[in-house]
Amino acid sequence: MRGLQMIVGAPWLKPLIFLVLLIVLWDFTIRIFHIPPYQVPAPVDVMVTLWQEWPRLLSEAVPTTIATVYGFLLSAAFGIPVAMLIASSRTVESYVYPLLVFSQSIPKVAIAPLFVVWFGFGMLPKVLAAFLLGFFPVVVSAVQGFKSVEPELLDLARSMEASRLQIFRMVSLPYAMPAIFSGLKVSITLAVVGAVVGEFVGSNSGIGYVLQRSIGNFELPTMFAALVVLAMIGVILFWILDLIERLVIPWHASQRQDLLVAA
Repeated sequence: MRGLQMIVGAPWLKPLIFLVLLIVLWDFTIRIFHIPPYQVPAPVDVMVTLWQEWPRLLSEAVPTTIATVYGFLLSAAFGIPVAMLIASSRTVESYVYPLLVFSQSIPKVAIAPLFVVWFGFGMLPKVLAAFLLGFFPVVVSAVQGFKSVEPELLDLARSMEASRLQIFRMVSLPYAMPAIFSGLKVSITLAVVGAVVGEFVGSNSGIGYVLQRSIGNFELPTMFAALVVLAMIGVILFWILDLIERLVIPWHASQRQDLLVAA
């Protein structure tokens, strides 16, 4: 009985049920409206293709995942320090922050071909495309987190003669960590998109290459199967980051609420 309750209360069960309902709705829509296979493939065809092409799709997912992870790590490595500078200096904020906002209006698809021209075909253009898409959410969320530190806490730390490094390590950084992780979660999903954009522009491997070739050959089941693999990459990376967040900030209210729900 206890095991049944654990299965019913599992966090993955409700999304799985909703996914099954969407697949059933997808199949019924095709049957009712008689949608031809060259427009939208049936779920069964996609599942069969996913099963048959799984080894190849898995091998193609490796470079996409590597480019995503590297781009995401670059976003975190550069985004958090930039956010610290912006949050700590109004001068830096007045110069840098508007330029960051302006840069987001430039389509990354238009910039990605330049990376191919500058750096050639390979991993680096895909990593840079993933970095560009993942950088801005990290900066915005981290700036919000560092600026939301209560002034009373900072005054208390200064009254106890804490150094600037101690204030940052014991007050500012822990207070900003929930917002930073929120930005990182958005960044990891956008990094997947950036890696695929880089593969669209110039690559002979990766899920983006499979998508581009499938679209060109009108192999819609293969294209949908590649999209499923791409979604799995994003979900797995998001879940890993969520697990890291639970380990790093178990004291946060959101994590305590999750523990209460699980109990």
